[in-house]
Amino acid sequence: MQLRSSPPSPFGRKVKIAAILCGVHLDIVWADTTDPQDALRTQNPLGKIPVLLREDGAPIYDSPVILEYLDACAGGGVILPAGGERRIEVLTLQALTDGIMDAALLQVYEARMRPEAERSDRWLDIQAGKVARGLAALEAAPPPHGGVSGAADAGEIGLACALGYLDLRFSGAWRPDHPALVAWLDGFAARVPAFEATRAP
Repeated sequence: MQLRSSPPSPFGRKVKIAAILCGVHLDIVWADTTDPQDALRTQNPLGKIPVLLREDGAPIYDSPVILEYLDACAGGGVILPAGGERRIEVLTLQALTDGIMDAALLQVYEARMRPEAERSDRWLDIQAGKVARGLAALEAAPPPHGGVSGAADAGEIGLACALGYLDLRFSGAWRPDHPALVAWLDGFAARVPAFEATRAP
């Protein structure tokens, strides 16, 4: 199987870590979301990454659906609890961390894609507020580990990738005000070597 992604993408990193934990090999194929000639637009009409390409099926997107598929390939219960309240908790954490990554990406795109005179400080503040509220909620209650057979669940993987992206694009400015999350991320990195292995160059 091939994964269309790019090295800095936190969503692509999330899939790479999940694949390693599920024991599924993926060939990584660079995708340029800004290039209208990239085949990405035929693989995902939205032109977004990541996209999982299979030999025997339609492309799969986006990252939560890909993680469901990888967990099923591994027999289930590896990165997603099979059911019950714990599964709902993991899926909700995944939604929160995906939202943090989305808001962080939108801040980066605003600065990168728009001419300076057209940038909206209000828009940037709205996105920064989403990140700040998400981190505050997680600082108050870092996620517990449990309910899966792998080293981490989908929600934990998402949180690690969100924090890693904030380190990459915002110089780790989140760290001084979130000591519990710093400690949590250190613990995650220690038990999930795939986190370091998938770090963007």
